[in-house]
Amino acid sequence: MGQLIYSGIVSLDGYVADRNGNFSWSEPDEEVHTFVNDLERDVGTYLFGRRMYQVMSAWETFDTPDQPDYIRDFARIWQGADKVVYSTTLTAASTAKTRIARTFVPDAVRDLKNATDAHISISGPTLAAAALRAGLVEECRVFLNPVAVGGGLRFLPDGQGLRLELLEEHTFGNGVVYLRYRTQA
Repeated sequence: MGQLIYSGIVSLDGYVADRNGNFSWSEPDEEVHTFVNDLERDVGTYLFGRRMYQVMSAWETFDTPDQPDYIRDFARIWQGADKVVYSTTLTAASTAKTRIARTFVPDAVRDLKNATDAHISISGPTLAAAALRAGLVEECRVFLNPVAVGGGLRFLPDGQGLRLELLEEHTFGNGVVYLRYRTQA
């Protein structure tokens, strides 16, 4: 059975984007990106909300010779996985191996988990909030950046209580700390 994993690059004060929607502070360096690539190799399906999909769809064309190896590697990983985009406004996908779903249905995600041995990655805090509320997320993976942005879009939704068990931690040379947690009922 596949595991649903919620990952994000987060400011020290818990945000994935600031009040203006800016997340340029979160761009991983080569060391962090290479680590992320190794984690993402086991992902068979990505679940995205519309906004996150539109950001991530740039990876569809990043596998070019002028990019560094670690960038081209992530592009190949992303392109090789299936994608489900939850959107009421998109009528068609702009990337291969992608389907549009109008609404997030917890039972459909449970069925997807039961039908695969690969990991399923959920991206974007709004979509992840629905999966967290439904009790579908097995792990949270956080890349904590040494920056405070003072407000914006939170990694974890307000009012969401979670009990987490620390499984792994890693500190990078740039001050980013990776924290991997198992969610507990």
